[in-house]
Amino acid sequence: MKRQAGYQRRPGRGSAGARGGGQVRIVAGELGGRRLRVATAPGLRPTPERTRETLFNWLQGRVRDARVLDLFAGTGALAFEALSRGAAEAVLVERHRAALAALREAVAELAPDRARLVAGDAIGWLQRAGDAGAFDLAFLDAPFAGDLAGRALLALTDSALLAPEARVYVEWPTAATPPFDTAAWTVLKTTRAGDSTGALLTRTGPEGAATAV
Repeated sequence: MKRQAGYQRRPGRGSAGARGGGQVRIVAGELGGRRLRVATAPGLRPTPERTRETLFNWLQGRVRDARVLDLFAGTGALAFEALSRGAAEAVLVERHRAALAALREAVAELAPDRARLVAGDAIGWLQRAGDAGAFDLAFLDAPFAGDLAGRALLALTDSALLAPEARVYVEWPTAATPPFDTAAWTVLKTTRAGDSTGALLTRTGPEGAATAV
């Protein structure tokens, strides 16, 4: 679930609806079955359970003890799903006021020692977060308008924020051009749900990226 002020997002699916409200369920792990509040605000929507199940099936073996970055965090469903499955730490970046309030509640209740919430613009944070350390997983489900996904991936491409074999999950409108440079990123897996497409990426190295997920 992602939105930044001034951007329109695709219509919502599931219990939250297009205007937010309701709850989203953590699928599996130690927090499995726990629910996250969806802020009531135009355009806010959760990442669907089926998409999260698919993504974390891809990431089996890479989540435990990982450092996780959830940009445009929204409900934080992706970050909390990772923490539930054994990730060591998650940094969640969000700017929407109502979403931030819900995220603060979730962090305090579910993972006060392993989740850190950053209030602010995701692109701006990427540009000044050189000392944040390296992340093993990054989730990037940005608003569809404004090429935020492309700008965030560009900021990540040559940054020190990703571990050498980091995996990045990104979503974009199915009808649009993928938001990444295929010379810089290798696509490992893709999925489609409704009007959105998601891909699991890794940076292309000097001798080619690894083929294993």
